[in-house]
Amino acid sequence: MGFCQFRILCLYLCLICFTSLVSKSVNVLVEGASPSVEGSVVVDGKVGIGRTDGDFICATLDWWPPEKCDYGTCSWGHDSLLNLDIYSNVLINAIKAFSPLKIRLGGTLQDKVVYDVGEPKQQCLPFVKNASELFGFTQGCLPMWRWDQLNQFFQKTGAVVIFGLNALNGRTINPDGAAVGPWDSSNAASLIRYSVSKGYNIYAWELGNELSGSGVGTRVTADQYAADVKKLHSVVEEIYIGSKVKPLIIAPGGFFDGNWFKQLIQETPNSLDVVTHHIYNLGPGVDAHLIDKILDPSYLDGEANTFNNLKDILTSSGTAVTAWVGEAGGAYNSGRNQVTNAFVFSFWYLDQLGMSSTYDTKAYCRQTLIGGNYGLLNTTTFLPNPDYYSALLWHRLMGRTVLRTNFTGTNKIRAYSHCAKHSEGITLLLINLDGNNTVQAHIVAEPAASNGTWSPRLRLRHHGRHRHHRTKFARLPRAALPLSPATREEYHLTAKDGDIQSQTMLLNGKVLAVNSLGEIPPFEPINVNSSEPVTVAPYSIVFVHIPSLIVPACK
Repeated sequence: MGFCQFRILCLYLCLICFTSLVSKSVNVLVEGASPSVEGSVVVDGKVGIGRTDGDFICATLDWWPPEKCDYGTCSWGHDSLLNLDIYSNVLINAIKAFSPLKIRLGGTLQDKVVYDVGEPKQQCLPFVKNASELFGFTQGCLPMWRWDQLNQFFQKTGAVVIFGLNALNGRTINPDGAAVGPWDSSNAASLIRYSVSKGYNIYAWELGNELSGSGVGTRVTADQYAADVKKLHSVVEEIYIGSKVKPLIIAPGGFFDGNWFKQLIQETPNSLDVVTHHIYNLGPGVDAHLIDKILDPSYLDGEANTFNNLKDILTSSGTAVTAWVGEAGGAYNSGRNQVTNAFVFSFWYLDQLGMSSTYDTKAYCRQTLIGGNYGLLNTTTFLPNPDYYSALLWHRLMGRTVLRTNFTGTNKIRAYSHCAKHSEGITLLLINLDGNNTVQAHIVAEPAASNGTWSPRLRLRHHGRHRHHRTKFARLPRAALPLSPATREEYHLTAKDGDIQSQTMLLNGKVLAVNSLGEIPPFEPINVNSSEPVTVAPYSIVFVHIPSLIVPACK
């Protein structure tokens, strides 16, 4: 072999190795041949349209005891704040993986919880099921030994804690269902004082649960609630006097009612930090049409009105108050097994995260971290459900600055983009609600400055398929990549065996599962030349990190 031939062979082998490194996997989502349609994903990178908290992802822990049942199904087990196994390695690792995860402690029964501290002493009794009682249970109690345990758990996991206070203490429930009279803050003040004395780091104190507007079970008028929020602010200011960092004051933790929320915000300009609202827009968990709603773009679009109206109220009020989604389980009364804890629910959940962030929502609290049929973790095994992985990918890839993103060509694609997290460029989220068409998508970014190796203005093609609920990875040949390619990272999420009601999620064709030590698996992307299309399989989700796509909003 001559010297020139030897050099050519070496260069060829180097190119093959380089291509292997850049393309790490040549697995792409394809299946079947079909007609194609055209479409475009346009990312407007001039300015951000919203900005989230860095720890945007939040999850809840509730008070429901094992006796909580819905439609003949008891789905809560031992996942209450009072009986949850906080020593589980899987649970600990699941929270630590977010570093940090906001955790909101609360729910319906928080307004029936007394705290076993301070004077006068009350009997510290557990919740007992009683259909004649408000919310179907008698008054419950939080013992301080359990509060101590929980705080040790939060410190160990690095959780950011939001505690929901009992806002019905001291009130009387009228025959018409209204809760009247001022809030008695004495028991809450005792808990807050105890927490400060112990050095517990509480990020925020939230007043009440679902008492706004017409309420759930009972209700409180906006003017009275405003007075109660001012009282809570006064209590916190007094107890935290001299502290360098003070907790946020949050309210009302209820369903959005425009006039009610507007009055609360207007009357608490110096007391309220965050206004929280709840979302269960899919209806009851017993609804047999939940999946149809989740896969219906027009139905998903409906919740935008709530986000937009609340944003308008905050903007017009001139307040510094920000908005959170304080609790969102999609389907009320504990969700629905094999729907709200299955792969299909990531379509709803990630769409909610994307939509809410475009309206400047700062945090989004998922009902629940564990408990009911809508937990991020399995109720009995604590193993992650698909939405856990969706949430963690969002947390790691989607930065704080939100970019205006639009898809044209089919209404079955949901598209969102943010500046990338801890990296240059952007991260794009594509959700395919269509079970019949594969979308091969490139991005149109306006304006953009790439690193010179690829053009930001590209096209899209869709390749249909006719098999239902099936997605697989096929090996396709690729042309040799240039020596200095601009690459992107892709994270393709699909359901096991293509069954969207599966509770097993695949990342780039591999099952996501904890190991024998209960450790959360790593997320390994496939690396793709940025000049190639992003393939979004039927009923799949793709996160695309494009470090070479630099837009002004992300500089």
